[in-house]
Formats: sequence, structure tokens, C-alpha cells
Amino acid sequence: MADQYVAIADYDPAWADRFAEQQVLVEGLLRPWLSRPVEHIGSTSVPGLRAKPVIDMLAPVGSLDEARAALPVLADEARTHHLHVVEAEHTHARALLAFRDALRVDAGLRREYASVKERLARQHRDNRNAYTNAKTAFVERALRRAGIDPSPRDLLPE
Repeated sequence: MADQYVAIADYDPAWADRFAEQQVLVEGLLRPWLSRPVEHIGSTSVPGLRAKPVIDMLAPVGSLDEARAALPVLADEARTHHLHVVEAEHTHARALLAFRDALRVDAGLRREYASVKERLARQHRDNRNAYTNAKTAFVERALRRAGIDPSPRDLLPE
């Protein structure tokens, strides 16, 4: 949000365990709507990459409209995990996975992204939405290099 502090932490191998713990719970709650298993995405899913210590998860569903029925049981004010419920075949779901995979295999891209994140975290330390918005151009360039044409996204309110 616009008034939330941006703190980048050293990579923590426990992030994978924190994802796995919640994956089981989320898959149980979303079982009727899931198209595939819940995936660990975002910077915490990339070994060695510094990140905000919030675990991003992708729940690929067959129909977003139908999956809306699960939203009340998924609501949580704690910011330890961020669940992205996206239709499995949507361009955004493919982009989230492609960006994660590109960072995992390309050390140069990972170093470049880490530098961008550090600079933007300093620049937007009191505004998480501005920080996220500012990363958009880098993410789009990385996706295009990976052969993905990113779909246009609305910026978050700052």
C-alpha cells in the first residue's frame, strides 16, 4: 500500500518451507477451482535473491468468476503471504511463472533485478505500491527477452 514500508531482506531458505506449509492449506481450500497445483512465485521463490519477506503464491484456477466463492475464507490481514488467484491460461499467470523461471536460471538477470530492487526500495521505502509500480518496466523487459509479451497492467494506487 501507499503507506507501507518496503524492507528487502537477505534470501532465507525457510521461505520455501513457509510456502509449502501454506500451499497445503490453500490447495485444500481451493481444490474445487484449481486447474493445477499452487506455485511459489515472486522473489522469495528464487534462491539467493533478496526480497520483501512476503511469500507470493499463484493459484491457477479454471474460472476466476467461479473461484470468487472462495475469497471470504482466503481473506487474511497478515502480510506473510500474497495469494494471486489467476485463471490458469491467462497471460498474467504465464508471465508470473516465466519471470520466476528466468530469474532462477539467469544469474545476470538475477543480479540486475536485485540491484533494481535495492535502488527502488531506497527510493520508495515508505510506499510499497510505488515500489511495485517502479519495477514494472524491468519485469516487462525481462519477459520480452523470455519470449512473453506481457499484458498491459493497471498501476497500483500510490
